[in-house]
Amino acid sequence: MRSRAVRPFVQALASGVLAVAAGVALAGCGAGGGLVSDGPTPAAAGPVRLWPELPPASDPPVDYGETDTERVPGIAVRDADVRTVDPVAVLRAEAAAHSDTFAGPDGDHEETARAVLACGSAPSACPVLRAYRHDLTGDGRDELIAGVRLPGQQVAVRVYLAEDGGLTRVMSAVEQVVSVELAGRDLIVRAASAGIPGYEYRTVWSWDARQHAVLPARDEIVPLRPRPVPSRSGATPEPVS
Repeated sequence: MRSRAVRPFVQALASGVLAVAAGVALAGCGAGGGLVSDGPTPAAAGPVRLWPELPPASDPPVDYGETDTERVPGIAVRDADVRTVDPVAVLRAEAAAHSDTFAGPDGDHEETARAVLACGSAPSACPVLRAYRHDLTGDGRDELIAGVRLPGQQVAVRVYLAEDGGLTRVMSAVEQVVSVELAGRDLIVRAASAGIPGYEYRTVWSWDARQHAVLPARDEIVPLRPRPVPSRSGATPEPVS
């Protein structure tokens, strides 16, 4: 009932404001003899194509691994819930199926694969990091985010999607990691830059529904910044206990 009483007053007030504004506009035009220019408008700067005579590229660039998705063999997921799987078991299943799955320099992947397979009997030497759960796809269900220490201060970062009763690896990256952060549904990997002292690589990985994978959406070279301090407030990824 209150809205019906207020609405006529608002309409009358709005009509009065419009009438006053129209009167001021007409008076200004008549008093000044016309519109007054504020000067020339700066030209809009747009992208200019360089070397337009170059032909289109016919070969794809070097494979970055962004679409290397694969089903994890032998892992069953109940109700599409990654809480029902053991992250170490997931990495062991991959290591058993593909001993070269942990990309590393000069055969170090074999050493890592053996260490992953021995996680049950030698847990102190297990290179699998604590896993996290977080919704990266926006479908309301968490994905599994896992990490594996590699030789040479490198880390393999992987994301697994629960679907069709199992797990699909939808991201795999190997970097000399400075830090891994979550911002909304983006996974941000900061990596050391050996060739540019004082700088680091910052890659933002995001879900791409067309490719059904988590892809590098933005890659930057930025100045080094202090290691982030974990926040005590706001949403945080859920670690796997």
